Amino acid sequence: MNSDNYLERNRELEKANRILQKKLQRCEKEREQLETDIAGKEFLLKQVISELENSQSVLASRSEELETTLRNLQAMQAKMLQSEKMSALGQIVAGVAHEINNPVNFIHANISYLKEYSEDMLQLIELYQSYLPNPPSEVQTLEDEIDLDFLQADSTKILQSMKVGTERISAIVLSLRNFSRFDEAELKAVDIHQGIDSTLLILQHRLKATLTRPEIIVVKDYGMLPKVECYAGQLNQVLINILTNAIDALEVADASQSSPQITIRTSVIDSNWIEIAIADTGVGIPESIQAQIFNPFFTTKPVGKGTGMGLAISYQIVCEKHGGKLDCFSNIGKGTEFKIQIPIQ
Repeated sequence: MNSDNYLERNRELEKANRILQKKLQRCEKEREQLETDIAGKEFLLKQVISELENSQSVLASRSEELETTLRNLQAMQAKMLQSEKMSALGQIVAGVAHEINNPVNFIHANISYLKEYSEDMLQLIELYQSYLPNPPSEVQTLEDEIDLDFLQADSTKILQSMKVGTERISAIVLSLRNFSRFDEAELKAVDIHQGIDSTLLILQHRLKATLTRPEIIVVKDYGMLPKVECYAGQLNQVLINILTNAIDALEVADASQSSPQITIRTSVIDSNWIEIAIADTGVGIPESIQAQIFNPFFTTKPVGKGTGMGLAISYQIVCEKHGGKLDCFSNIGKGTEFKIQIPIQ
């Protein structure tokens, strides 16, 4: 190859090299720009992802707050509804007790006079009989028809039965008036046993024997309790809720159970506290749900059988309103016991 051709070839190669270098520089710039764009987009993407995660966290937190608020509102609404129902019930019971009390007092007060008049008339008849041992045939016939001897003996028994009956009605009316303190809002010292007895009286019809079970026996083991400062009506509401649950448990117990029983025991724990324990011999509460029984709206009963608020309201009344304790102890097949502990003052 001659020198001219060599030089020409060298120039071409140098030119081609320059062109390649320029292309390489452009590619390098384009690569750098692309990396910069990718880095910027990755930053923006991470920022968007972070903002989305934060938004999801805030949304989840807000959703949880709204659910909690909704549950609290539902619970408050149910409590207000329950309180209104119990207040209305107290007013109705008080009105009925008042209406019954007046005629019963009238009857009871006059039975003693009627008894006295009957004894006087019977004494007069005996006196007539002593002076007229052989009365006219018409009188003798009437004596035989009305069975005078039986009337004399039975009239005294009837008056005595009427007296016992009116005394029983008066006792029931007194219990109804005690139970009607549902609408009492103030804190006052009350006889706990009187509240229990009044509540049992209200539930007496549910304790009687049915087609599916025998009579529920109530065993009362009362201790020597002092008067306790409490909201009497609200505490009565707790008693009726727990006793109703006990009766419901005995309703679904094995029909072969010969003696369904509720035991109510009261005692003084110390100088500051008293305890009311209510135990039944029902089916018991499964351990898996015992922790939930005081939650609002939780219920094991079928639809239409209850709101699931009885025990939740009872817990609120005992623990929050009275600063006490409400505990449940249960064994499947053996029964359930609720223990109410409240301060004496």
